[in-house]
Formats: sequence, structure tokens, C-alpha cells
Amino acid sequence: MSIFEYNGSALVAMVGKNCFAIASDRRLGVQLQTIATDFQRIFKIHDKLFLGLSGLGSDAQTLHQRLVFRHKLYQLREERDMKPETFASLVSAMLYEKRFGPYFCQPVIAGLGEDDKPFICTMDSIGAKELAKDFVVAGTASESLYGACESMFKPDMVPFIFHSF
Repeated sequence: MSIFEYNGSALVAMVGKNCFAIASDRRLGVQLQTIATDFQRIFKIHDKLFLGLSGLGSDAQTLHQRLVFRHKLYQLREERDMKPETFASLVSAMLYEKRFGPYFCQPVIAGLGEDDKPFICTMDSIGAKELAKDFVVAGTASESLYGACESMFKPDMVPFIFHSF
């Protein structure tokens, strides 16, 4: 068994017309045993940028904390938020720094760049980026998610606002 499968996870990000969606499961498990059903895997970096972290739960929390710290330093120095492309390069560089003792995480980055152009990408545990124009998936359920995304994706989808009563 791979250490990436120890806690399990499923992450997907998809683009639409000037929008994006990112989703994950909330289960934290140890192999087949469920530990919690409210584990956070998607984190808001700023209003137009989100980070999803699949893989080992403790590494996901550590990597999130380090990335929030680096983004805050960037905000102080540059007096603006990071663009999604810049943030993806930061994540890639941080992962590559630890390539001999990597974080056991697969990040998914989703955000809106200039002119509200959607950006999504994922990478492996040492920072090799995979850019996509339609959808990206990560985690132990990625094979199933690829099939679902391929059958459901349509170009230029618009946001659906769900109202509960």
C-alpha cells in the first residue's frame, strides 16, 4: 500500500465560463477505518484562489500552514494577492525543495486570474505541474473521478447557484 492511500481522499477541480469549482470528500480514514467525517482538504488562500490537498492528513495540514505563511509574506511585500499561476509556482518550488523527503500530498490549485480567467492545475508530491483547461483530479479515487468528469464536463459551463429552503 502506498502512503498516499493511507488516509484516502478525492479532489476535483473544473473550469467553466469565467468560473471554477473545486470539491473534495471530507472523510479522514486510516486505510478502511473512518476516523472523522469533517476533515478539511480545501483551503481558501484568498477570495479568488483555493488549494486542495489530497494525501497524508498531517502533511496536508503542515503544507497548508506553510503556504498561508508564504502568501502572507507575499501580500506584505507586494501589497496584493498572488495570482493563481504564481501560487502554483510557489507550491511547486516548495514541494521540489523537499524532494528527498517529500510531503505526501497531491495539491490541486484552482483560481481566477486576470480578467476572471479560470486557472486549475495539480502536481505530484515533488512539484511537477499538470496544467489543464477543463478539469483536474487527485487522490485515491482519481480513476473514478476521471470517468465522471469526462462524462459530465461541457465547455463554457456557467455557475449554478443552489438555494436551499
